[in-house]
Amino acid sequence: MEEIIKQYFDFSVMGDHFGEVLDGFWFTIKLSLVSGALALVWGLVLSLLRQLPGRAAAPVRFLSVAYIDVFRGIPLLLVLLLISGSLPYLPLPESIRIPEWFGQPDPFWYAVMGITITYGAYMAEVYRAGIEAVPGGQMEAARSLGMSHGQSMRHVIVPQAVRKVVPPLLNDYIALMKDTTLASAIALSEVALVGRDIQSETFNSSALTLGAILFLLVTLPLARVVDRLIGRQQRRTGRGGVRGTVATPGAVSGGAA
Repeated sequence: MEEIIKQYFDFSVMGDHFGEVLDGFWFTIKLSLVSGALALVWGLVLSLLRQLPGRAAAPVRFLSVAYIDVFRGIPLLLVLLLISGSLPYLPLPESIRIPEWFGQPDPFWYAVMGITITYGAYMAEVYRAGIEAVPGGQMEAARSLGMSHGQSMRHVIVPQAVRKVVPPLLNDYIALMKDTTLASAIALSEVALVGRDIQSETFNSSALTLGAILFLLVTLPLARVVDRLIGRQQRRTGRGGVRGTVATPGAVSGGAA
């Protein structure tokens, strides 16, 4: 038992390498914030493309559905390896092939691209569920006021849908944050790679344990926030079913303003 504790909870190793692990974790936080924000936007774009009406938009709907299905089915690690292993050799401007924007190394941006592409597909499905949960009368009321489909989505449907899906989006963000450790496979010096390097030097896993603790310090409060938001939504629905707000002409015009 003593050997197990020393292997995973050696505080001298944690103390000696705390700065290195913390720097790696800060890299992880930056990666999760940037890719998470971009995935939220990209997912919303995909879900809106999937909701376009009319026959003319059928190819766009088909492509968006195909994209979502494909990238929900491909492991993120493979996407990261495909991007980092091929983008530098494509006939593109060097600033795109080997991006070093805002002072961040190119593996950082390869990871951002891979995570955004993959998690955008997951978040698109969350947005779609929220949009389809909005009562159909909301769109009809908005269109009766002369709004176009785009205006109705922007001012009436999407704001309601986003409020409904905040908890599952936060859940996806927690998963995204944990999956940033996969970026170690493309030589990004985030917390997992730093911990692994220290492990190979010291033959001790305490640095990785420290990284896991840092993750818990962020993900556990986020999980409690998700629980509170879910509880709040359940209280709003009440025992008698969902208390949806049906759009009236005055309410819709006020929202559009």
